[in-house]
Amino acid sequence: GSQGEGRTSRCGGFWMLHAFLLASSALLAPPAAHRGATTALSSIRMMQAGGTQQIDGVRIGPPPDLPSLLLNNRIVYLGLALVPSVTELIVAELLFLNYESVDKSVYMYINSPGTGSFETEAFAIADTMDYIGPDIETICIGTAYGTAAMLLSNGKKGTRACLPNASIMLAQPRSQARGQASDIKLKAREVLHSRTAINTMVAENSGQTVEKVTLDSSRTKYFTAEQAMAYGIVDKVLRSQDDLPAKPSFLSSL
Repeated sequence: GSQGEGRTSRCGGFWMLHAFLLASSALLAPPAAHRGATTALSSIRMMQAGGTQQIDGVRIGPPPDLPSLLLNNRIVYLGLALVPSVTELIVAELLFLNYESVDKSVYMYINSPGTGSFETEAFAIADTMDYIGPDIETICIGTAYGTAAMLLSNGKKGTRACLPNASIMLAQPRSQARGQASDIKLKAREVLHSRTAINTMVAENSGQTVEKVTLDSSRTKYFTAEQAMAYGIVDKVLRSQDDLPAKPSFLSSL
């Protein structure tokens, strides 16, 4: 094994030296021979650079990790509860993709139980979705509960989707409050404000009235994929890979 690796290393070093000498001799030759230098330099760039194969500085093959592969294909994956660290990552990815291109869509896959008691996390993501230029296509895989359902409905109309066995749920925000009576009153007021904001956004996105969404979310309400489509939270149910909005590519410039 070690002898084979040694032979491979020596062989790779030989071809690297060969390409370098070829490029050097071509650069010293008359102009007509400069085409050979370009070819030789391209060969050098195609060699292993830091363990990754490149052509003219462009990486060939998968990026170093799965999140990079998804991001390079403009896919944002929300697969955890909405806590500050998750929100920070999602917002940062959306801002990066907006900077990269405002003309290409962003695909947000959602499998999240929503927020526990910090609805502001979901509002930060929703506001960023509305703020940036690219269209955002949302796809629910698994669950989209509470504020995650709000984010699912906030995608571009006509492109919001879920898989056949996805589960969507509407619920009113809950919070525990301790301390003085005045502090509890302030917290209750904030929860009511968050509830109104969530219901208003879901109503605007789904086409339902605020009163109906408020009534439906007053008690936990679950939707199947078909029911969510009828309600207006999503626009379609994806039943095969042919229905997927985008397929990742392994040609990466990261």
